[in-house]
Amino acid sequence: MIYQVPSSELTSRMSRFCSLMDTHNPEWEMAVVFSKINLYYFTGTMPEGMLLICRNTGATLWVRRSYERSIDESLFSDIRFMESFRDVAAIVKRIPETIYIETEVVPLAMYQRFHKYFPFAEFKPLDYQLAMTRAVKSQYELDFMEQSGKNHRRVLEERVPGLLKEGMSEVDFAGELYKVMLEEGHQGMSRFGMFNTEIVIGHIAFGTSSIYPTSFNGPGGNYGMAPSVPVLGSRERKLKKGDLVFVDIGMGVNGYHTDKTNTYMFGAPIPDEAIAAHRQCVELQLRIAEMLKPGNIPSVIYEKCMDNLDPGFLENFMGFGKRQVKFLGHGIGLTIDELPVLAKGFDEPLQENMVFAVEPKKGIENVGMVGIENTFVVGPQGGRCITGNHPGLMLVE
Repeated sequence: MIYQVPSSELTSRMSRFCSLMDTHNPEWEMAVVFSKINLYYFTGTMPEGMLLICRNTGATLWVRRSYERSIDESLFSDIRFMESFRDVAAIVKRIPETIYIETEVVPLAMYQRFHKYFPFAEFKPLDYQLAMTRAVKSQYELDFMEQSGKNHRRVLEERVPGLLKEGMSEVDFAGELYKVMLEEGHQGMSRFGMFNTEIVIGHIAFGTSSIYPTSFNGPGGNYGMAPSVPVLGSRERKLKKGDLVFVDIGMGVNGYHTDKTNTYMFGAPIPDEAIAAHRQCVELQLRIAEMLKPGNIPSVIYEKCMDNLDPGFLENFMGFGKRQVKFLGHGIGLTIDELPVLAKGFDEPLQENMVFAVEPKKGIENVGMVGIENTFVVGPQGGRCITGNHPGLMLVE
């Protein structure tokens, strides 16, 4: 079944992007988009190709592979075939001195191939303008995210407890979990904008595996399969009575994600110290959610929360040891990791219908990572949770 992005959505997105470019780069004349996620956002299809946006003449999607598929599934107004960038350059009447590109994702080799036929003098980034255009969700987008949130809640709050069996490995659990995710409507993959980030399902960990170091920019961890495949889970780590089970997974519907973490005490409660720390994380998530209102500043929310935490709690907060991340939540949508971020340096006011994953977590020595994560929509009354309200630390007998 083809879900065509309505043409009104595509028009609105392009209009908002151009408005941001006018504000931040009033001299801009031409921008080009290569990444499949942003191509989908603006055109409703994910081809090998490029979207050439000209300030005065509009935008054209140039497709190398597959033109036929793009025509079939996209309602974008101007889609044309190209064999190479040479074809496009032959039609473009004037190449400006400066072209704006996605500096975060365009490989140097692709840049060089493009520059061969578009000999502009310099390039400038448009990553921030793209990210902030995507940051405010339409009702069309929110509908998919809310469905994902409902699916996400069912998986983690209703289905997971029945999957946990003594003696199963992290990999065994991951396989059972993935099957359930698909049964509950998951799109089958989670996407990240972060460079070279690979995630199969998420962070799935038993006990102290959840505080083991990883390269992932998040508070949790896991051993993974091997140094060559440091994802999914360990075949050797088996579930035993008294283990903390940490499940941090993304789910998605039609490209749009939610993010949620739930924790479980398998067979017996974890130590009182860990339970108390977990409850404090849940309370902090609620305080953050109350501040997710239009006009509030992400960096101020972050600093207010961090300044009110006592030094003892800050130890191993948002990570373990020296591996603490410096945020409390992040935007989410077509990728798990979007802007804005609840962190220092993000000083532009929140807007209604921005969506955040809020994830206060704390590592506990010899236990693992406690805490919680849910996905919230910014609104006048504060953040509205779309992934369920269970406080976590479910006891599984």
